Amino acid sequence: MAHDIRVVTEAELRGVVTLNKEIIRVIEKAFSALSDGGVIMPPVMSMEMADVNGEVDVKTAYIPGFDGFAIKVSPGFFDNPKLGLPSLNGLMVLFSATTGMVQAVFLDNGYLTDLRTAAAGAVAAHHFAPDVVHTAGVIGTGVQARLQMKAAHIVRPFQRLLVWGRDAAHAQACADDLARDLKCETRVVEHPGDLVMASQLVVTTTPARDPIVKARWLHPELHITAMGSDQDGKNEIEPEALIKADLYVADRVAQAEKLGELRSAMAAGIWDKGTPPELGQVITGRSRGRRSDAEITIADLTGTGVQDTAIATHVFERLKNGTTGTVISA
Repeated sequence: MAHDIRVVTEAELRGVVTLNKEIIRVIEKAFSALSDGGVIMPPVMSMEMADVNGEVDVKTAYIPGFDGFAIKVSPGFFDNPKLGLPSLNGLMVLFSATTGMVQAVFLDNGYLTDLRTAAAGAVAAHHFAPDVVHTAGVIGTGVQARLQMKAAHIVRPFQRLLVWGRDAAHAQACADDLARDLKCETRVVEHPGDLVMASQLVVTTTPARDPIVKARWLHPELHITAMGSDQDGKNEIEPEALIKADLYVADRVAQAEKLGELRSAMAAGIWDKGTPPELGQVITGRSRGRRSDAEITIADLTGTGVQDTAIATHVFERLKNGTTGTVISA
């Protein structure tokens, strides 16, 4: 028997969902659910294609009580800009959690992933950054760098923003865009150490395989959210920094041990703090968060399937009684 499937393009999605407090709350609830138990979230399926400078990640999660579950396919082909194509694309497929039937296909080209990733950064900033952030810094100059700062500004409205990137022209373009969008003082710095030492909130958004952030730069009142290490081999933060921090938190420990900054600290043989807390445990009060403004905190966010299921079901709920997208029978 045929059933309806709603197919929605990136342009259509951009017309109905944006980065805002509502999306941040949706992702925060997803992390809370992850800490409650009952969530089924398989390990990330990750495939690297070094000869074409590409990678593909597949993520999913079943959350009890949610009407649907999503499977997200996220390719990254990093030579694409030479061809005039974006580096990242992909799609999400939403299935009924009751029947397993396909409910929707979101041809988002990574847009929903970008939103849920930025929202996770805002959740981390809300729970770990000092109550007052005067200066924020972003390491990286791409789409996620821009979105992370927009999301952080929602929960910690900083007055000054510092930007560092390997390419000075890209860094200046990122700074110009954020100055226009956030209406705050924004400038490019020549060295990442200057950015870290001057900031209370730092977000790293690069695919670096050699650490950019050094442990000696850490200082009281600093929170770092690391977003870029989402595959074996990536590493943005010097492993010693995780030891120096007063609090290190992972989005999912089992995943961070294989993909995140925690993997690098364990591989270096210096991790001696036992099993770290997870973000959801802090949100629900099962583990402690920042105890004082003077602490140094690090959140290691590798990207979880619960985020994809949460944003996909949220979007479908908003769309299902409307006319957005194309409904097909299959």
